[in-house]
Amino acid sequence: MSSELRVEQLRKLFHIGRPLVAKAAVDNVSFTIAAGEIVVLLGPSGCGKTTTLRCVAGLEHPTSGRIVIGGTVYTDPQHGVAVAPRNRNLGMVFQSYAVWPHMTVRQNVAYPLKARGANRSDLHKAVAEALELVELAAYADRPVTQLSGGQMQRVALARSMVYQPQILLLDEPLSNLDAQLRLRLRDDLRRIIKRVGLTALYVTHDQQEAVVLGDRIGVMRDGKLLQLDTPNQIYNRPVNLFVAGFTGATNVIDGTVESRDGVFGTIAVGSVARVTARLADGLHAGAAARIAFRPDNVVLAPVGDGPDRFPARVTSQHYQGTQTVYQVALLGTAIEAVEIGSAARHPVDSAVTVALPPEICWAFPAD
Repeated sequence: MSSELRVEQLRKLFHIGRPLVAKAAVDNVSFTIAAGEIVVLLGPSGCGKTTTLRCVAGLEHPTSGRIVIGGTVYTDPQHGVAVAPRNRNLGMVFQSYAVWPHMTVRQNVAYPLKARGANRSDLHKAVAEALELVELAAYADRPVTQLSGGQMQRVALARSMVYQPQILLLDEPLSNLDAQLRLRLRDDLRRIIKRVGLTALYVTHDQQEAVVLGDRIGVMRDGKLLQLDTPNQIYNRPVNLFVAGFTGATNVIDGTVESRDGVFGTIAVGSVARVTARLADGLHAGAAARIAFRPDNVVLAPVGDGPDRFPARVTSQHYQGTQTVYQVALLGTAIEAVEIGSAARHPVDSAVTVALPPEICWAFPAD
């Protein structure tokens, strides 16, 4: 039976160096995952996402905060509550497959039920259903060492779900797979988790995985949860420059806010150019700003005038078969533009016009 997960004001300090200095690996993180919801924690290495997951699992002991699963407090250091991992009824899928090499597929999946003392008929039925769910029923009696990496990760997934855990925790489970297997299992993972109705907390540094798998995505940096929202909001309404950049808005132009009208404003770039962009809260006239936008939203066109169009020049071209990546000199800086299609249309050193519609540009404080 899946349960709601609440993480409240979670903090985890590590002491490093000589003399010892306290560093917050997780810094005052709070979020709630509804029963049956998939939330993905996304961020670079060292941002605190795996430490957060390990605190939920009971493998790390937080310095402060609470972890509540299904209305029961499992972690609360202020009140001496620290339920052991084995008593939390959680499923966990690791980055490494963590299967038992001396067992068959069926034996691997059955092991958690045997450890819990399940009767034979219930065990056989649950294992058969789990293997059917991950499409490994035909491999039940095969030694697990004869499987591919993707199949071994399916065994690990079936083993983590067979005893109906309250929460499913997944720590970068696809990172050891090759690109093609990763894509297929990524799509299957969401289908399997949703079919069972499990509550899931998934950790990754891969933006594509996060978008495909998550009902909501939480972006982390330096131990802090910066934004937790739907994939559409994360990608189209980032709250700050880091979230924008980490999710692909890698082009940045500096300027000064000239005026603001509601959520949009005019930003002066250099002495003559004016860019209209969506302004972050608290960004007003006179403030230094940084405009962020995605390479795949940049539209290159032949030279011409018009609103939100700016003269530019192609400085390099990288043909990639189904798309071309251009480096472009625009408004005194270098940006990147991605153009879909099997033919590169703009040669190096050609003059072009770059269209920057306001809805694709976000402006944030320069600091």
